[in-house]
Amino acid sequence: MCTHRHSIPSAESQTSSETVEQVGDARLGMDSSKMKSNGESITKKKKIRRRISPFVPRFGCFRSDYNCPTVERPDGGGSFNMESASAEPNPTHLVIMVNGIIGSAQDWRFAAKQFLKKYPQDVVVHCSECNSSMLTFDGVDVMGNRLADEVIAVIKRYPGLQKISFIGHSLGGLIARYAVAKLYGEVITLKSSQENGESDETKDSVPEEKFKGKIAGLEPMNFITSATPHLGSRGHKQVSAFCGFYTLEKAASRASWLLGRTGTHLFLRDGDKDKPPLLLQMVKDNDDLPYISALQSFRRRVAYANARFDHLVGWSTSSLRRRSELPKRQNLLRSDKYRHILNVEAAKNANVQEEVSLEARVNRFKTIDMEEAMLRGLTKVSWERVDVDFKGSIQRFLAHNTIQVNTFWANSDGADVIQHMLDNFQL
Repeated sequence: MCTHRHSIPSAESQTSSETVEQVGDARLGMDSSKMKSNGESITKKKKIRRRISPFVPRFGCFRSDYNCPTVERPDGGGSFNMESASAEPNPTHLVIMVNGIIGSAQDWRFAAKQFLKKYPQDVVVHCSECNSSMLTFDGVDVMGNRLADEVIAVIKRYPGLQKISFIGHSLGGLIARYAVAKLYGEVITLKSSQENGESDETKDSVPEEKFKGKIAGLEPMNFITSATPHLGSRGHKQVSAFCGFYTLEKAASRASWLLGRTGTHLFLRDGDKDKPPLLLQMVKDNDDLPYISALQSFRRRVAYANARFDHLVGWSTSSLRRRSELPKRQNLLRSDKYRHILNVEAAKNANVQEEVSLEARVNRFKTIDMEEAMLRGLTKVSWERVDVDFKGSIQRFLAHNTIQVNTFWANSDGADVIQHMLDNFQL
């Protein structure tokens, strides 16, 4: 659990624009005294960085950060909440951002600032860190439980919250899917702000009906994934780096243990004759968790997917389509407003076909049948699909991270994808 809270300067104390700018760019754990004492050295480092990086003049590296003064409230362990410093915010909407494999909270720094820039008074962005670095090898279920605990801790610190949204990149989308199932209908005990520590509400005093259809007691709004391997990474051209060669795909599957339990989940090697792989379990409600009901509770679900150049996650698995359903790129027109948005498919009516039992074939681990089962389960709820193409950009070779703007100087071409996410976000 990464929930320890550090003291930081309040927005009222940051009276000068220079101080606000420093807070907006402060690294985790830095207090106001350290920022002031290091102010000159930070300025010098920025000047040096501008001289030595050829990308800075071209892309305006880091300038977007400074257009949005923010306050970062570290939780301990690396995660942080980001709030607007331009005025006293009273956030009602919690946005949870979840990193991918071997990632960290800092991967979402650019996107978090853009959210605060657009919705300074309404939103608090929590960049999760409880599943970072090597912890991302612990398995989707373990990480989902950690994220659920972390979300509950954040909610307790913001009693005015009414709504919640999740945004997950890559593996983070799967972690978020597991976490929302854990949080679906969850009754949150709110701690009193009084010194006596008594609770304002308890599980016994709040009827469960009040939380039906909600995520951790909040109204679910947006569930967004970006380059997420919803169907796993096992065979059938799901990992572009293997170029569709069966031998490479088979070797990667056998070596999945190198990624710990996460690898066995992604390559669907964790099942047995009595229980299917976890990702297959996560496409329907079961006795353990209501995976589909939790997804269905959100007002909208969106899948952003790289149509090409993503060497880690294929177009089919990230856009929740069969390969035969993928649109022909040559027939698609790019958006005039969003340079790298190739295609936007509005949410269609959910697939309500009668579920076909695939137990016998699934138990024999036929990858194609498990894919079909996962697609049928996940498309029982409607999805908006946004196809992204970085053709013509030198950053296309880093498409998996560029779609997220993981690091601005290396992935800045994905800024229009983040802008599209913002412009269609339901507040």
